Amino acid sequence: MSGAFTKTMARNIFYGGSAFFIFIFIALTFDTVGALPERDHRENINEQVILGKRVWENNNCVGCHTLMGEGAYFAPELANVYNRFGNSKEAIIGFIKSRPVDGIPGRRSMPQFNLSDEELEGVAEFLKWTSEVDDANWPPNIQG
Repeated sequence: MSGAFTKTMARNIFYGGSAFFIFIFIALTFDTVGALPERDHRENINEQVILGKRVWENNNCVGCHTLMGEGAYFAPELANVYNRFGNSKEAIIGFIKSRPVDGIPGRRSMPQFNLSDEELEGVAEFLKWTSEVDDANWPPNIQG
């Protein structure tokens, strides 16, 4: 073996490495797709959860809040808000209805969206469903 690194050697390393990592990517994709039905509880998605997700998107809640670590970090994480409020959808609905509350230094209050009772119930159901997703213990603390 010569001491020089040839173009053929570089090409073989490139193709071999590419094939290896493509194989790993495909294997991990199949593993994830196989594990998702057990983790996301898609059988619990109903019309209220869908409505709550639409309300979440239409009001740009992710512009301030995070959900499972995705979104803005201005307001609290909401993946575990159902648990934080004592497993009570009524507490979530009451909290949203009572907004805005001022007085936290350096923070704006949450806007009042004037949601209908059906929309509030949908948001609460969506946040309940979100709390039941196996998210590998995210967030790491109860306060989000």
